[in-house]
Amino acid sequence: MTTHTTRMLIIGSGPAGLSAAIYGARAGLQPIVVQGLQPGGQLTITTDVENYPGFRDVIQGPWLMQEMQAQAEHVGTRMLWDTITEVDLSGPPFRAVGDSGDVYEGETLVIATGAQAKWLGVPGEQELSGKGVSACATCDGFFYRGKKVVVIGGGNTAVEEALYLTNHSQDVTLIHRRDSLRSEKILQERLLAHPNIKVLWNKAVDHFVAAENGMLSGVALKDTVTGEASVEPTDGAFVAIGHAPSTDLFKGKLEVDAGGYLVVQPGTPKTAIPGVFACGDVMDHTYRQAVTAAGTGCMAALDAERFVAEREFLARG
Repeated sequence: MTTHTTRMLIIGSGPAGLSAAIYGARAGLQPIVVQGLQPGGQLTITTDVENYPGFRDVIQGPWLMQEMQAQAEHVGTRMLWDTITEVDLSGPPFRAVGDSGDVYEGETLVIATGAQAKWLGVPGEQELSGKGVSACATCDGFFYRGKKVVVIGGGNTAVEEALYLTNHSQDVTLIHRRDSLRSEKILQERLLAHPNIKVLWNKAVDHFVAAENGMLSGVALKDTVTGEASVEPTDGAFVAIGHAPSTDLFKGKLEVDAGGYLVVQPGTPKTAIPGVFACGDVMDHTYRQAVTAAGTGCMAALDAERFVAEREFLARG
């Protein structure tokens, strides 16, 4: 068992964690990033990225994360391969224990554990991910300009994504397994009044259908009332049944909202515990974009730097 100590400990290695590391390293905080189960975060399972600033051409999600990691390491970040299983937030120093048995101690702690899109778990879903099946209309909707798309779900996420997709497609279908939506009333009214959106009620997805070229060609449905089977042809399918923030480690230690996201002071990455910061999708249930995650990672590092400087000033006092 090894104990690793740092002035800034970062849990998570997506855009939020790596941006925090870049800023923290340049401030001399010698950050340690514990990478977790999915090094690089959700972008490592995203193929084409066209909306991250600075790149004229389409880039690949895994490549972008490799570059972010290389930049963080170049300015002095230590990347460690481990998965945190336990945290003690009674510090500083704040303490985390890895699956390896190693202990990590940080004068500040940046939580950037992200969120995972919820999937249906039906046949063809993972096989056709990136080949017509997506969990983010904001990320991938642009690739379906002028094509037929479907959105699966009935809450705010699904309705918002269906409305967003009308910017690109004149043929949007919302598929919902019940006969009424769970979204906010105003969103329902906008959706139902939109001329380019139709709704298939009482339909559950049985499986995703692939064409001979290996791309998505349709969604096989089952009527939840009659049991009747049907296939809805489509070029793109967006699974929009919500996200699950990775906050299990912190339940009972930090406040979470009704959706399970970490609660921070409005407009900041500050949690209720001084010196503990949350950034990226673990605290953002609204935007969930790589660029917004990176922005909050920057904010967390700047606040962590101020926290360390104030403690050092008081200690000298």
